[in-house]
Amino acid sequence: MEAVQSYVLYFFFYSMLGWLYEVFLEVVVYRWGFTNRGVLLGPYCPVYGVGALVFLLAFSRLMAKREPAWFRWVKPVLVFLGCMIAATAIELATSYLLEALTGAWPWQTYRDYAINFEGRIALSPSIRFGLGGLLFLYVLQPLFHRLVHSLSPRVRRGACIAVLVLLAVDCAVLLFR
Repeated sequence: MEAVQSYVLYFFFYSMLGWLYEVFLEVVVYRWGFTNRGVLLGPYCPVYGVGALVFLLAFSRLMAKREPAWFRWVKPVLVFLGCMIAATAIELATSYLLEALTGAWPWQTYRDYAINFEGRIALSPSIRFGLGGLLFLYVLQPLFHRLVHSLSPRVRRGACIAVLVLLAVDCAVLLFR
């Protein structure tokens, strides 16, 4: 049960970081001004949480594996490519799901990128997701793992329940608008 609670908290944390990343790009980089970049009401983008969980489940064994010296240079390249492919597949599937549920998907600006597929996925963001996956797995996740596991079981359980209730209410609002 502790592992499930940890994954719920990881999901929520990375969903919030994804929302912050999207807002940063929109406000600072592209200077479009602020809009809520998530499909839900809260400051989180669940697609980033899903991506983080997929990265954790898909690459944690590779990350933990002891390797010969020559493989130390290959492993980050494999992780980068794996994260890039996984994130792109998630983004493509999510665009179809959101279109079915809401009639659109938030990143239709991908149509403006030179290399894109139906404005749903594009090479440039896929490369950024691969780099983000490296940052996530090598830097952020070890820190967040320590943070989550430093919480008492009672606090971790309470935070997990609060996050699940919040997300359930937010999803209900989306579906029944």
